[in-house]
Amino acid sequence: MIIVNILDILRKYTDENHRLSQADILRLLKEKYNMDINRKSIRPNIMNLIDYGYDINYTEVERKGHEPMLTDFYINRKFADEELRIIIDSLLFSKYIPYSQCKNLVEKLESLSNKYFAYKVRHITNLPENMPKNKELFYIISVLDEAIASKKKVIFHYNEYGTDKKLHNRLGKDGKPAEYLVNPYQMVATNGRYYLICNYDKYDNVSNYRIDRITDIRLTDEKIKPQKSVKGLENGLDLPKHMAEHIYMFSGESATVVFRADKKIISAVIDWFGKDISFFDETDNEVSVSVYVNLDAMKYWIMQYSSYVKVISPQSLVDTLKADLKAVCGKYDI
Repeated sequence: MIIVNILDILRKYTDENHRLSQADILRLLKEKYNMDINRKSIRPNIMNLIDYGYDINYTEVERKGHEPMLTDFYINRKFADEELRIIIDSLLFSKYIPYSQCKNLVEKLESLSNKYFAYKVRHITNLPENMPKNKELFYIISVLDEAIASKKKVIFHYNEYGTDKKLHNRLGKDGKPAEYLVNPYQMVATNGRYYLICNYDKYDNVSNYRIDRITDIRLTDEKIKPQKSVKGLENGLDLPKHMAEHIYMFSGESATVVFRADKKIISAVIDWFGKDISFFDETDNEVSVSVYVNLDAMKYWIMQYSSYVKVISPQSLVDTLKADLKAVCGKYDI
């Protein structure tokens, strides 16, 4: 067990800023593992670990008449602490992973570093578990992974939350839970949610489904519909382009939208749509913007920034916005 325990010590207690001498390792073997061994056993065991492929660094100290002494041992890690922190933060602020599973994942990620990392992130806490969660989530993801890899269709129920804060199946015209047979192409995370990009088999366009709203999923033996036969995917799925067009992951028609924007929100425009947009007719305070985007998603985006934006075209979107704004004003007797 000596070599195993030495490796465990290096993983738990070392990094580039925390190094151990042979004497330190001997002390920890005694304190933590009740192992009282000869100091000469340390060096050959660490050399064996290096030969096995572990990335262990050390310093050689020259000594007259003797072979160099090795000290300042530490193990290089696959993930820097900053990288682990980013991954953990992404988990903590996700809106689709159940609290207990998120907590378990964070603990696993923390174990990839040493005790000093755990000290750094001791103040990080998850949001309260006040959001309903789909406990099938990880199973659903595994089935979708298999379906996408094997190019097979899946069938599932799709759900909405009721006032009882529980998921309920969407119903068909017959009043029974509707079954969705879809051709899965890609899973993506955006806006704190996880989505399936696919084609609802009854139609020929692209659909986006919230994965945390899916239940009762089953893998079929039926091959998926080729992407080239799906409207919008004739040339394959260009993921960055698709995400820029579908900022809220709505399905439906996309079109070129031109709007006049206050220059105060240019950062927000680029945050949402990326750099594949056009600016023109710029003045000191305003600029015109052209972007190819899902029309339903654009309607909601415009409402969010309505004080800073005026849509120029297409006219159908202008008319829809006018009707929606009139309905809003009516609710407040304006």
